[in-house]
Amino acid sequence: MILRRTLLACAISAALILPGTAAPAAPCGTGNFEAWLADFKTEAAGKGISQATINASLNGVTLDQSVLSRDHSQKVFSQSFEEFSGRMVPPRLTRGSNMLKQYGSVLSRIEETYGVPGEVLVAIWGLETDFGVNTGKFPTLRSLATLAYDCRRSDEFRGELTDALRIVDRGDLAPSEMRGAWAGEIGQTQFMPSSWIKFAVDFDGNGKRDLMHNAPDVLASTANYLKGYGWQRGKDWEPNGPNFAVLQQWNKSDVYARTIAHFATELSRAP
Repeated sequence: MILRRTLLACAISAALILPGTAAPAAPCGTGNFEAWLADFKTEAAGKGISQATINASLNGVTLDQSVLSRDHSQKVFSQSFEEFSGRMVPPRLTRGSNMLKQYGSVLSRIEETYGVPGEVLVAIWGLETDFGVNTGKFPTLRSLATLAYDCRRSDEFRGELTDALRIVDRGDLAPSEMRGAWAGEIGQTQFMPSSWIKFAVDFDGNGKRDLMHNAPDVLASTANYLKGYGWQRGKDWEPNGPNFAVLQQWNKSDVYARTIAHFATELSRAP
């Protein structure tokens, strides 16, 4: 979600760069993009990514100047909690309440498995993408390659690009399906590829981890993420509660984390 990206400013939520043994790609920003990308393809193959995936995912990828412009022009988020939550929560309360009911049995099974209440998951879902409606239209592989080539956070995004290739390689998504926010977040709760690799689950048992289209997988994977960062079953999620720190791992902006907590509490009170 673009809002989430703005709130995070320069931080990437849960960027988990996996180590590799291959020689590093060409230094960021040196030479032309095509030469850098060719070097990165060699590095990806050295990390075990299949040649078919590399070709399908990266052949023809070009630098996206609009992504660089967005990345370099980020501003510090200045809205207060009252302003932001007042804008984001009321328009989503009715639909959020309906989603709690529609997915009630799934959310109950998710809470039983991971300990995360449905209200928290639905709040995140609503704030990130309006419950899957606005997941973003930027080609993820192009965005990540652009940001990996750029020198501002090259190593971080090189890791994310490699993990995006791993998502394709293991059959979760085709390259053409991989579209999302300009900085590489994908899916209905906007996972970076590294978080997808670590936390995505096939909750409905259809053999595929699908955070783009499959609500049970989306919600369960989000719960798995929160559990992975220390969510405590049955404990409070409001500020000063034991689970609020976990919401701050989801998004390091205090305003955003407080808005998730507020939205979840409002949903818990809904008839």
